[in-house]
Amino acid sequence: MSTAKSLGFSAERLARIDRFLQEKYVGPGRLPCAQFVLARKGQVVHETVLGNRDVERGTPLTGDTVFRIYSMTKPVTSVALMTLVEEGLIALDDPVSKHIPAWKDLAVFAAGVEPGFMTTPPARPMQVVDLLRHTSGLTYGFQSRSNVDAAYRKLNVDDVYAGHDLEGFVEMLGKLPLEFSPGEAWNYSVATDVCGYLVQKIAGKPLDQVFRERIFEPLKMYDTGFHVREDQRSRFGACYNAAPKGGLKLQDDPETSPYLKPPAMFSGGGGLVSTASDYLRFANMLVNGGELDGARILAPKTVRLMAANHLPGGKDLTELSRSLFSESTNAGVGFGLGFAVVFDPPRTLIPCSMGEYYWGGAASTAFWVDPVEEVTAVFMTQLLPSSTYPIRRELRTLTYAALTESAQQRPGA
Repeated sequence: MSTAKSLGFSAERLARIDRFLQEKYVGPGRLPCAQFVLARKGQVVHETVLGNRDVERGTPLTGDTVFRIYSMTKPVTSVALMTLVEEGLIALDDPVSKHIPAWKDLAVFAAGVEPGFMTTPPARPMQVVDLLRHTSGLTYGFQSRSNVDAAYRKLNVDDVYAGHDLEGFVEMLGKLPLEFSPGEAWNYSVATDVCGYLVQKIAGKPLDQVFRERIFEPLKMYDTGFHVREDQRSRFGACYNAAPKGGLKLQDDPETSPYLKPPAMFSGGGGLVSTASDYLRFANMLVNGGELDGARILAPKTVRLMAANHLPGGKDLTELSRSLFSESTNAGVGFGLGFAVVFDPPRTLIPCSMGEYYWGGAASTAFWVDPVEEVTAVFMTQLLPSSTYPIRRELRTLTYAALTESAQQRPGA
């Protein structure tokens, strides 16, 4: 019996994934490459490896290619912070100012432009949980939506190569107003970078060292880190922008990339590089209740807490979001402590499970964890921006169309 069939998948239907990716995306040059790894109960069911990791040099994609994962860093940072919560060193309802005293008097934007902002006091203090679920009132400068966004751009707040470290980054944020009072709305933001600062401060070690000791080494994620090591350079892929008239435009050459040396700021919001197999181990740890191959990172109840919808009022992202950009736009999807969470599957209009959680990165990478079906999946490519194509939704549809033995066989189960 094939591995696919023994794990409840149709090999013939899984083959559709390869054909779809090749015919729609890689063959026509819409994506430089595509790697998709699907697992159930920790066992790999299917893997797709297509295209070139470096189009200009004609270097084929290989299964061990190193990718920029951008915002897929956020779940890693969130897990690191939750390990400290488990140790009683920080609590989700702690005011952030308890750990960043300079933020005690943060105010909310009312009117004006930087540096003459008019502000009002927040309805309540920002809590640690607001950082994890993006209800903090912080923002991203690249959203170009508000005067606060403009101030972020002026100060290069969210530019990890601007020369500031995490301490300087937090100091700059403390001088700017919030977009809204904490808990009142959802806005994709630098909040997870602040989580990274908290991890570093509370653990008393640089963030890269904390990640390595608490997550990467226990999970044997040896290809994941904040820069590309010398021994990884030959496996590092190129990154591309989607060209206005179609096709690809080189955005970051792997032979001259800033990722080839350690950054001044370890970005918990988007700074990691990784491989599909490394990130699959991270996802498998989550679907397995916080443990993988004898290495326990989190307790099962902590993982369940992270994978619950924490948006105020039980709302979804379409109801609470003020963000112009997100790695998720689905109705029926809320936000947990580090990733989007499905809590009303029919409203998403795609096959999925209650409690499924996921996120993606700016270069169109993605992962999801389905605790009901015990399915994990990782998709890697290198195309900016991630909103160019609906490939994440398409992959979910194709994957679940190949799942012939479901834990939810009966409608409504």
